[in-house]
Amino acid sequence: MHTTLPPAQERWLLITLAGIQFTHIVDFMIMMPLGPQLTTLFAISDAEFGLLVSAYTLSAGLSGLLATSFIDRFERKRLLLWLYLLFGLTTLGCALAPSYGWLMAARVAAGLFGGILSAMTQTVIGDVIPFARRGRAAGFVMTAFSLASVVGVPSGLFLANHGGWHSAFIALAVLCTVVGTLAAYSLPRLDAHLVQVPSRDVFHALQAVLKDANHRRALLLSGTMMFAGFTIIPYITIYNQSNHVLLLSEIPYVYLCGGTVTLFTSRWMGVLTDRVGKRVMFQRMVLLSAMPMTLMTLMQPMPLLFVLLVTTSFFVAMNGRMIPGMALLTSAAQPQYRGTFMSLNGAVQSVSIGLASWVGGLLIQRNAQGQVTHYWLCAVVGVVASVLAFYLAQHVKVHTAEPGQTAAP
Repeated sequence: MHTTLPPAQERWLLITLAGIQFTHIVDFMIMMPLGPQLTTLFAISDAEFGLLVSAYTLSAGLSGLLATSFIDRFERKRLLLWLYLLFGLTTLGCALAPSYGWLMAARVAAGLFGGILSAMTQTVIGDVIPFARRGRAAGFVMTAFSLASVVGVPSGLFLANHGGWHSAFIALAVLCTVVGTLAAYSLPRLDAHLVQVPSRDVFHALQAVLKDANHRRALLLSGTMMFAGFTIIPYITIYNQSNHVLLLSEIPYVYLCGGTVTLFTSRWMGVLTDRVGKRVMFQRMVLLSAMPMTLMTLMQPMPLLFVLLVTTSFFVAMNGRMIPGMALLTSAAQPQYRGTFMSLNGAVQSVSIGLASWVGGLLIQRNAQGQVTHYWLCAVVGVVASVLAFYLAQHVKVHTAEPGQTAAP
């Protein structure tokens, strides 16, 4: 049966899930501004540091794929708490790492648990929040992305600059303890899905998910949705600095403004998603995002205010696609296999992000002055992927009924 919570408990549940997402995202993002400290301390090259950053995402993608074989075989709350405990310990391990090799191992371990946590939060939303309010719930939890940019990364960088790079991870491990305690009290027992799994074979759930044509369309939609944005996102700083659009000191304003505005628009997007419809809202945002995607790759030196208008509209558009997109994906999964589907979805998204970043790197070039050229091709590829996502969204069916309920007509 679908778990229904009182309004107050549902609110605390969403706060807890947002907290889990926040710590998971900050744990990944905080590595990037720590580059100068870590390359000097461990005497590593930029390429080795890049591997250190990407290790988390690749590990998260692998764990998401592996989790498809077991995530729906356990009660949700207990599994989530154990995963979060291990995630907190590996984050503390990052803080205590004495060498590059040990830090790499800790980052891989953190990604293994963090990747499953991301899927688990979306799974719990699907299990607990009724279909009619699922977009609003997804919008609330996804404010964690904005908070990570506005609060998490700057705070972590401040601690690292004043107390050493270890202090950022120590603070994050302490925050994990607080959020984990809150999760132990706010999460209800979630085991209704267990009676719906018809087989105890390890790979049965994965086979069942991939056998469903609607699941396959939804996973392809997820991949194209992420691919479209990440042909552009990794090269925002490189393009703006190399082409003298922004000074190095002005780069933080891009993320501060973008994160701050999306912090407020996320809730609004969630409400609109439930009011207008998940599919319709996603398709509208896909169309609206084409313009800021294009402008991001064509900017020339101009006043800071105009640059921030473009970059902020880009962040709002990308976030505005993700909220109805994730709500649509969560609802596309058969309820009894939602955990498996969302884990597989997390793996697909991680692979898509990596592939999009690689393609973007192949497309951009440098001229004799060291400026980035052909960045606009990244927007072309992103818009083409967006068109495919628009088409796929039209053909993804949603399940409005939960285990024990009658399917909606």
